[in-house]
Amino acid sequence: MQSSNNPEFESSAKAERPTSATMTASQRSIFFFGWFSWMRLAQIILDSILAAAAFFGAYLIRFDGHPSPIFLAQMIILTPIIVVLRLSSNWAYGAYRRLWRYTGLAEIMELGCSVLTVTTFLVFLRSAGLIAIAGNQISYSIIFIDLGLAFLLFTAARILRRLQTEHKQRRHWRQPVKRRALLIGAGDAGQLVLRELNQRSDLGVDVVGFLDDDPSKLHKRIGHLTVFGTTHDLSRLVEELFIDQVIIAMPSAPPAEIRRIADVCREAEVETRILPGLFELINGRVSVNQLREVSLEDLLGREPVQLDNASIAGYLESRCVLVTGAGGSIGSELCRQIMHFQPRTILLLGKGENSIFTIHQELKNRPEPVELIPIIADIRDESRLTKIFERYAPKVIFHAAAHKHVPLMEINVAEAVANNILGTQNVAKLADQFKVETFVLVSSDKAVNPTSVMGATKRIAELIVQDLALRSKTKYVSVRFGNVLASRGSVVPLWRQQIAHGGPVTVTHPEATRYFMLIPEAVQLILQAGAIGAGGEIFVLDMGKPVKILDLAHDLIKFSGLRPGEDIDIEFIGLRPGEKLIEELLTAEEGLSQTSYEKIFVGKPQPFDPPALHYAVTQLIGDAQAENEKSIRTGLDALVGGCLLKQDLS
Repeated sequence: MQSSNNPEFESSAKAERPTSATMTASQRSIFFFGWFSWMRLAQIILDSILAAAAFFGAYLIRFDGHPSPIFLAQMIILTPIIVVLRLSSNWAYGAYRRLWRYTGLAEIMELGCSVLTVTTFLVFLRSAGLIAIAGNQISYSIIFIDLGLAFLLFTAARILRRLQTEHKQRRHWRQPVKRRALLIGAGDAGQLVLRELNQRSDLGVDVVGFLDDDPSKLHKRIGHLTVFGTTHDLSRLVEELFIDQVIIAMPSAPPAEIRRIADVCREAEVETRILPGLFELINGRVSVNQLREVSLEDLLGREPVQLDNASIAGYLESRCVLVTGAGGSIGSELCRQIMHFQPRTILLLGKGENSIFTIHQELKNRPEPVELIPIIADIRDESRLTKIFERYAPKVIFHAAAHKHVPLMEINVAEAVANNILGTQNVAKLADQFKVETFVLVSSDKAVNPTSVMGATKRIAELIVQDLALRSKTKYVSVRFGNVLASRGSVVPLWRQQIAHGGPVTVTHPEATRYFMLIPEAVQLILQAGAIGAGGEIFVLDMGKPVKILDLAHDLIKFSGLRPGEDIDIEFIGLRPGEKLIEELLTAEEGLSQTSYEKIFVGKPQPFDPPALHYAVTQLIGDAQAENEKSIRTGLDALVGGCLLKQDLS
């Protein structure tokens, strides 16, 4: 689109919305008294002509087209005054902060108020006898005729501009309407996004400028665009620049800042897109294809993970890697990230054929030259696992297969023991038997002072791994962390379903808190823990500050464009069996030591009696096979609830 001398009435072969090409540097120049572009100047010049024409027309109508020389002189003297009054009133009512192509009822009402204000002022001056030229007062009829003509000409010009725009829309209906966008963040990421958006006209996004909180960048030009202000100017600029979309290109922005920007955009009814955080981009490049809506994940406040890629590659590259539970949230992400380190083979093992099929189909389209073998197997089936180990001889194992739902395991106690304890024992023992180099158990914060069957079984799984580490050449480590946000079967997908059905959103307790982590971040730290472990450690990931479940529910409702307590009710249902009010990551006895990686800590292993552990685990597995729930609960309590281990620790 080429700029013409009058930007408000330019001819265009493209869509009606202004593009970055039409908004040249001169048009974006900032004058005194606010943002003052050449486009606004063109509007003012045209309105000046129209105001003068209306006043001149009023005299012609009043005197039937032949005003006497006296009144002609009066008209010539008063015209500049009338023009200044009309323009000043239009400015005060915000008429020059709007594009004429979007003129609607609100703009027409503003013009009506502006014209009426000037006319009222003129009537007051006439009544006071203050408008007299050579002893002749201006006629009331001229004032009111001028009122009608001025309103007619002002509105006609704007409506004609809108009609012209709509006509072009109909002519070019196949071309997508471009959305006017502001880029928040004038750093490297923002400039890369701008460069790619400029090359992708098919996306229909027209970036009109930047916002950045760096004082040194304010009012500077980056490429052909201007840094119009800081993020605190967002609300005003959205209205003044007719913004349709805000793109947040600040990968390391704190969550409070993203929340504030998202709230402003929500109130202004403007679409918001965000560039993923740095930990999501660590293995790729910035791309507009990665722009997405602001989500709950952006509010967790997780700092980017700094990985030691060399140490991770050192134990994964060119090896056969087995991932159990490969179809789950953590397991599938493990497979994705392991691919980057180019192992020879990844064994995708899982019990559910659909989830294994899905992750296999996804990964086989990746460019990395890694052999992918999908395996449908149950970790409780020791014979089947043995054949898998004999055939493929894995050298690294990530054991992510587990039953994780706390309330569900309270009513399926035998299944929890069979899967989480027997299954872990099978995989871990075979790792020792087949001389696996590294075994990583994916554990849970529910294993700390467990109050649930699921937590108790995960704690026993940790003890099994810790026991094997004492007598095996295989390097066994456990990695313990809290909830991963939006994982399959977690509370966030449930809330989304409840919101879609109109509520209510169910929350267990108003004071319940949980540790949350993003799935990609958790997996990166699991991979790193596998590299630094010597054997027998329980690594604890830095989960940040605990988050109130109620606050998370409020955020999700707001991100859905609704109001908590008004559009969507929140219902407190109480803590379910086995759930804690506040989660923990370590017991008092385990303590905490810093590793060489700031987000990974190591807990001191608690001493235990191996023979007593072996006996108790054998009893639990037998009770599970007999489905003796009472005996299972008694055995779990003895093993992790205090009776057995406290005697051993004393």
